[in-house]
Amino acid sequence: MSPADTRAVAAPPRPAAAPAPASAPAADERLRPGSSGYRRANLALFAAGLATFALLYSTQALLPALSTGLSLSPAQASLTVSATTAALAVALLPVSALSEKYGRTRVMTASVFSASLLALAVPFAPNLTTLVVLRAVQGVALAGLPATAMAYLAEEVHPSAVPSAIGLYVAGNSIGGMSSRVAGGVLSEAFGWRAALLVVGLSALACAVAFRLLVPPARHFTPGPVHPAALWRTVTAHLGNPLLRRLYAIGLLFMAVFGAVYTVLGYRLTAAPYHLSQTAVGAVFLVYLVGTLASALSGTLLARTGRRGALYVAVTLTGGGLLLTLAGGLTAILLGLVLITAGFFTGHSVASGEVSRTATAGRAQASALYLTAYYVGNSLGGTLGATAYHGAGWPGTVGLGLAAVAGVTGITLYATRRAAIHR
Repeated sequence: MSPADTRAVAAPPRPAAAPAPASAPAADERLRPGSSGYRRANLALFAAGLATFALLYSTQALLPALSTGLSLSPAQASLTVSATTAALAVALLPVSALSEKYGRTRVMTASVFSASLLALAVPFAPNLTTLVVLRAVQGVALAGLPATAMAYLAEEVHPSAVPSAIGLYVAGNSIGGMSSRVAGGVLSEAFGWRAALLVVGLSALACAVAFRLLVPPARHFTPGPVHPAALWRTVTAHLGNPLLRRLYAIGLLFMAVFGAVYTVLGYRLTAAPYHLSQTAVGAVFLVYLVGTLASALSGTLLARTGRRGALYVAVTLTGGGLLLTLAGGLTAILLGLVLITAGFFTGHSVASGEVSRTATAGRAQASALYLTAYYVGNSLGGTLGATAYHGAGWPGTVGLGLAAVAGVTGITLYATRRAAIHR
């Protein structure tokens, strides 16, 4: 046998070439906790959420100062908040649809920069009409961020981490809302409400720059044309989903409570018997830190108690807080605000996160519908809360809030009963 034949016999047969591994599922390539991309995405959306809520509620802590400076009633001054949230609610769906064509990050970038630049014009408004118009346009500009941000997280973050990522995004919202109110109170008392609004606008612009530098590109987004008929079909499909309808109603009712309480709060605390300064009223908004913590922990609560269990916790905290504020003492009011804030942010984080998880297609539109209901609730709560306060004082505002909490409780009980029947 020749050496070649010997080698042929001795050499073990070569294994058949292994097939090339199939490409990993898209979900496996998404951003996971611990990765640099996940950290950058969270920081970017945190900055964007901070800017959004700082701008959205920049006048809320300044309402008593606006009433004094422009000779306005509480209901008139509250229009500087409700006009922005109402315009945002109307624009959310069409603007979020643009992200389906032009991309999530592009629309979010345009939104946060345009809103921040408009904020630099707001302090120079000479009268209520101009101020309300500018604030309404600012609401339209802000519409490109909230729903698009949730869709971006649902697409780019691994499904197991989506609730936590959205919780951190909502935490940024809470810090933004808090910072504009606290800083606004301090700056307004020292330099006037116009200077306070200018500082908020400059801070939001800095957050916009940070967002653009940090946000990872969208790698799991497929652009498509925007067809009104297709958009209508997507919207009607979402509205035809019973679970999504319940989540939308829950968001509206929770925000009605929050909008009513925080719109009226400044008037109550600057009046007798408290007579707090504008700085002290602004400092009260530090309770938003409770909302930041509640938002960040909402994912853990959801994992332990389920959606309905987490909502029961939220309504118990919110309702208990409303009742506590009726005690009258400043300490009781502050403790009540802590409970209301924790309950609201828990409920909002759970409901908004479940919308993103429930919608398997048209996520931007599903989130936009939720936020439309959410900001409609804010506008209604702010206006009706101010009207109730004018007519019946703080008990009137609390009564409005308790009615909304009862609505959330009824929806959740109905869902629990349906789940028990179909078990």
